Amino acid sequence: MQLTPEHLVAALRTVLDPDIRKDLVTLGMVKETQVHGRRAAVTVELTTPACPMKDKIRGDIEAAIAAKATEVGAPYDGVDVTFTADVRRANERTRDGANPLPGVRQVIAVGAGKGGVGKSTVAVNLAVALARMGAKTGLLDGDIYGPSAPTMLGLEDEQTQARGNMLLPFEVHGIKAMTIGKLVDADKPLIWRGPMAHGAFKQLATQTEWGELDYLIVDLPPGTGDVPLTLSQLLPLSGAVIVCTPQQVAQDDARRAAKMFEQLGVPVLGVVENMSSFVDDTGREHDIFGKGGAEIMAHSMGLHFLGSVAIRTALRVHSDRGTPLANWNDARLGAELDGVAKAVAQRVSMLSMLGQFQQPTISMQS
Repeated sequence: MQLTPEHLVAALRTVLDPDIRKDLVTLGMVKETQVHGRRAAVTVELTTPACPMKDKIRGDIEAAIAAKATEVGAPYDGVDVTFTADVRRANERTRDGANPLPGVRQVIAVGAGKGGVGKSTVAVNLAVALARMGAKTGLLDGDIYGPSAPTMLGLEDEQTQARGNMLLPFEVHGIKAMTIGKLVDADKPLIWRGPMAHGAFKQLATQTEWGELDYLIVDLPPGTGDVPLTLSQLLPLSGAVIVCTPQQVAQDDARRAAKMFEQLGVPVLGVVENMSSFVDDTGREHDIFGKGGAEIMAHSMGLHFLGSVAIRTALRVHSDRGTPLANWNDARLGAELDGVAKAVAQRVSMLSMLGQFQQPTISMQS
């Protein structure tokens, strides 16, 4: 048997970038694979021409392809490894390429450094708030490990529909939405390896018939794993919103999330402080987690503070019932959610005026 380019790609999936600890194929670093008789040729694109780990990567490539040749019983005389360099970051390269969602004007990621900070609550209500202001808005529940949209949007009795090979989004509460939670058994745990997570998210994002949208809000899994990297390689992100609670441990993880987006070339639109305080049924405010901590962190990192959202019984009830529009029945809660949405829209507008993005058509209402 002869080596094939497919054999080379399979071998390169076992070669990890020494710094990021993900394989070269998943990272999009493999640009060309060829076989000429008994000799292979591979072109790998680095993020810097002065990569200090170049020799380590070369050695790992040579070992992986030699092992693959032995495995398939192919004659093999070695591999020629060519390194190129693209100093742009992941999402900067994506914005220069073809957009798989040309009808979507702005894609905004909502992320967090850790779970349990209310990231999905912020994402859902941000999407609904923007829609209430007149924008055509979609919500992609990209938390493929623990999708919350089926509950928060009340989708339990909704049936998934498709047109050809395209999924039709759910149209609820004034927004379009899609979640993997409606495509799998609700009672089974979602266990994804890296390539599986990449494929599942890509299919969810690009095989949904979003149509024309001003904003697509993407609720990401917590942390700094495969899905944010996939998103930055797949869609031209307008920016990211970081959700954080006030306490120090959440701030530490939020800093890592912000740094991750910056390294990927995604502008950080700002920080939302969720669970800023607890407002009881009498209207009294209780400082549980150290109100203002996320705002201090944002300013210390040179990031914009987008607003705070307090814990309220009504917010929990409406999230559990899947009735987010009812949050605006509480004037103070509605004002907080609108404040965050307006701040996000303003930040995107500023980037648009600087010539980076296309400006959505939206009528702001106070």
